[in-house]
Amino acid sequence: MINKPLAYRMRPKYIDEVLGQNKVIAFLKNLIANEALISLVFYGTPGSGKTTTALAFANTYKINSYLLNAVLDNKAKMEETFQEAIRFNPAIVIIDEIHRLDKGKQDLLLPHLERGDFYLIGCTSANPYVKLNPAIRSRTRLLEFTPLTSIDVLRGLTKASKEDSLLKEKKITDEALSYLAKISAGDLRFAYNQLEALSLSFSKSHEINLQDAKDIAQSNYLADKDDDEHYNTVSALQKSIRGSDVDAALYYLAKLLRGEDLEGLIRRLLVTAYEDIGLANPPAVDRCFNACQVAREVGLPEARIPLAFTVTDLTLSPKSKSAIKAVDEALESIDSLPLQVRNYLKLKGTHLSEEESYPYGEKDIWPHLKYLPSEIENKEFYHPETSGKYERALKENLEKLKKDKRFSKVSEARKYIKNGRKDSA
Repeated sequence: MINKPLAYRMRPKYIDEVLGQNKVIAFLKNLIANEALISLVFYGTPGSGKTTTALAFANTYKINSYLLNAVLDNKAKMEETFQEAIRFNPAIVIIDEIHRLDKGKQDLLLPHLERGDFYLIGCTSANPYVKLNPAIRSRTRLLEFTPLTSIDVLRGLTKASKEDSLLKEKKITDEALSYLAKISAGDLRFAYNQLEALSLSFSKSHEINLQDAKDIAQSNYLADKDDDEHYNTVSALQKSIRGSDVDAALYYLAKLLRGEDLEGLIRRLLVTAYEDIGLANPPAVDRCFNACQVAREVGLPEARIPLAFTVTDLTLSPKSKSAIKAVDEALESIDSLPLQVRNYLKLKGTHLSEEESYPYGEKDIWPHLKYLPSEIENKEFYHPETSGKYERALKENLEKLKKDKRFSKVSEARKYIKNGRKDSA
């Protein structure tokens, strides 16, 4: 007979047996104490105990519960389950991977939630503020499950090694268990799977030690390109570069390299180069582009070399966000007050004399014309930063340009130039 996985065998039956998640557990215990129920969504990293807690909560509450999977269960199965839950009202319907509900399944669920036919506990490893249907989100209370601490994971592993009927016959050192807890990255299910694989690799007479654990177990890198943690790591990489912490930036680079999403990593580095380094060090931005091109050509694992080069270069470079701030401020201005282009700047200005038409062949006049719409002609979007030598030079040039005159008529600008830049207009 094939046994159920260790993670399934160790699943707690009651709320007091759940490891970690102290804030969530305290909230759920208050519901039980007050004999109250509301619909909930549990969200957080894989292996943090979302579905387990939902089942333990229902069991502790001593209320009928039904477990569905948004991906595996079809509409007919869901409707059948909903009708049974209604007959035993109050009841709890637990839906795993709730963010994966398609429109048809949502259409089944939402009226029941609206009427209060049963209580929902949705479970998801995705960000509910991004991936969850707003109609479901507005009808539920969101509770975040954080990664378990290594101490919580070690408690679970120690309990399994002593209480599980298939494990307690094996000899496993404390050092081996601590190592498994350390590499699990807060994912208890992952840790259980590693422990089970480790225990099945040796006979009952063998004492499983730290070296055995290192030889057999696999680290949980938490960098799958389709998982929220991947995007969290991408965010941490950019923030570390922006914050000039080279060791942290290299660490998050390494974590993303393990996930092998080379294109996603390159896109983020290019954006970071232009967004955060920008005009403070344009050559570093160019070097980043070149390094990313080399990374594409050589592929992994060699791509780590040019990528480490540019991550180090960008992190230790001076920073300037002046360009992105400038364009974002301009976008905000357009959204709040869209304005027409000045007549002489249009591709074909209307009712303009030759004297007032744009002077294509008179480049000395160009810096003395006004270009912004008249309603915001003195508006400034670009505010130079001075962390880099290049942008300091840009700032000096900008200050010189600001001291000179600009005109809203081509004839006035032409007259100004003719008079030796003496304002006689």
